Amino acid sequence: MTIQDHVLVLKDLQKSYGVKQVLKGIDLTVESGQIIGYIGPNGAGKSTTIKILLGLEGDYSGSIEIFGQKISDDNTEYKRRIGYVPEIAELYDNLTAMEYLTFVGELYGLDHRDVDYKAEKLMEAFGLGEVYQSRIASFSKGMRQKVLIISSLLHNPDLLFLDEPLSGLDANSVMVFKEILAVLAAQGKTIFYSSHIMDVVEKISNRIILINDGRIVADGSFNELKEQNKEGTLEQIFNQLTGFNQYKAIAEEFVSIVQEV
Repeated sequence: MTIQDHVLVLKDLQKSYGVKQVLKGIDLTVESGQIIGYIGPNGAGKSTTIKILLGLEGDYSGSIEIFGQKISDDNTEYKRRIGYVPEIAELYDNLTAMEYLTFVGELYGLDHRDVDYKAEKLMEAFGLGEVYQSRIASFSKGMRQKVLIISSLLHNPDLLFLDEPLSGLDANSVMVFKEILAVLAAQGKTIFYSSHIMDVVEKISNRIILINDGRIVADGSFNELKEQNKEGTLEQIFNQLTGFNQYKAIAEEFVSIVQEV
């Protein structure tokens, strides 16, 4: 593997908020064409890592290189090659899908006519062609999520960060989107996929990174992690490595309270 194939290199990444240290030394090298399942409990440091890589968080220590360039050098050109679907995003309800998508495309330097053509075609492919000129305020949660996904891919990024991207999508759309990710990875795109839905992460990822308490505690394919931990599912591996084994007791207590007179 040559250095040109290293899309992302993190060395001893650390980040604190006041006295609380959230990241405690993340070392990670990512090559092109990987679909990485980036998982961990709430508060483990997943979102903080991604926000730092996107340039949304500063005041960290350690070294970060994206596409071979250190982002600490005030270089922002790399951001043109990145797409992002956040877990929670505020869309401009008063805009139409056409207005919103062309606005996003132009932010990435695309020509208005080109992005308008491309956005309309992508909306049609995603089953939303008839509402391309409709205001986002009228869209369902699933329709909004599709617009977010389209906006993250308009500029054909080389590195894609996805935080719970399936939220609100129907079963057919989920199947289509998972296949889109497979095609993109086969073309050399790199995808960071963060989710709490373990069975989806297990199926789509060719590399799974589990972060717990600010550190990487597992890194490998699903089969490698299963062999190392002697567990049958990613959810079971997750529970074992994060020390969460009280879920049955908590569920039983919860139901018993529900059933109290």
